[in-house]
Amino acid sequence: MAYDLYQEMILHHYRNPKNFGLLPSADLEGAESNPTCGDHIEVRLKLDPDHRKVAEIRFTGDGCAISVASTSLLTVQVAGKSLEEVQAITRDDVLKQLGIPLSPVRLKCALTGFAALGKALHSSASTVRPTAQGA
Repeated sequence: MAYDLYQEMILHHYRNPKNFGLLPSADLEGAESNPTCGDHIEVRLKLDPDHRKVAEIRFTGDGCAISVASTSLLTVQVAGKSLEEVQAITRDDVLKQLGIPLSPVRLKCALTGFAALGKALHSSASTVRPTAQGA
């Protein structure tokens, strides 16, 4: 029974993804592709003025139901969090949100958005500098 609920939730996030769309004023960007399934996800984050919290997060791309739903759920989890909290999110946290067993191929689908987020966070070391107020 619980498995059916998770499947419904995945389909809901696939058909109505949260935080889907462009974010032209993004401070951080990362992209990841999964050639096995054809998924391509781009994640963009706008930080607060002190560059310590995620003020807004959006994603774009094409993917299967698992990759889109997983990224949608991830963006909901990340919104409003500090960069330290976001960096502490693990792949197991992402998989736990989906709540269903996944084959190795689907595992990569589920982690495509997570990998894109990781690339965006990694870019912060060289591209985002705290403002004078936040230093």
